[in-house]
Amino acid sequence: MKLNERSVAHYALSDSPADHVGFLRTWGGPGTPPTPSGTGRRCWFVLKGNLLFSFESREGRAPLSLVVLEGCTVELAEAPVPEEFAFAIRFDAPGVRPHLLAADGPAAQEAWVKALSRASFGYMRLVVRELESQLRDARQSLALHRRSSWKAVTSRCKPQAPDRWSPGLENGHTLSRDCSPTGLVEEGGSRPVGRGLAEWELQGPANLLLGRGQSPVSPETSCFSTLHDWYGQEIMELRRAWLQRAQGSRPEREGQDRP
Repeated sequence: MKLNERSVAHYALSDSPADHVGFLRTWGGPGTPPTPSGTGRRCWFVLKGNLLFSFESREGRAPLSLVVLEGCTVELAEAPVPEEFAFAIRFDAPGVRPHLLAADGPAAQEAWVKALSRASFGYMRLVVRELESQLRDARQSLALHRRSSWKAVTSRCKPQAPDRWSPGLENGHTLSRDCSPTGLVEEGGSRPVGRGLAEWELQGPANLLLGRGQSPVSPETSCFSTLHDWYGQEIMELRRAWLQRAQGSRPEREGQDRP
């Protein structure tokens, strides 16, 4: 793999957010030769995406090393010095020496192992595939739920075969108890006892739908009788007003016709 050293250094020092940072002790990594005492070298590490940079210090301006976290595994390991919380980055390619690192404590060791294990594009591909599978299952479940709900609604208001002897025949369809205005009102308990249906219907379409728990703004379109009564309320109201005006004007004409 060929990398542009200047571009890599610019990315390492850029203001782009880092996925994980902290001090680690390293033994014999590229650009970080082992110390004579064998205790390793303490460096500042920065993880950005699948690139792991090391610096001389937190304020360092030139990366000492770069590790591309692809085709590798991160696992716990033994450090050359006792009481070190070490882990290793091992590559599948033959002849590539593993990178041995050590954190300051068990919490830092666990955090680094998790961050490095999730940094590769291979891990991201697995996550994307799992999320796509969950999204596909959720869409299928939603489609089945909508289909079953629609079947339940249509089965309640399914029209019956025309029968000229059956009562309640309206436009070739027999009104069931669930779809008829009377059934809706009596079940919902909105129609007062002792009042006629015509008088109750003139109160407006809201009571007709509220008796069934529907919205007075948008009635369900699965039942023809409900839509028929909904759009017929305005006509009935106009007819009632016309009858009242006609009855009021009749005595005046009779008085004018008298000598």
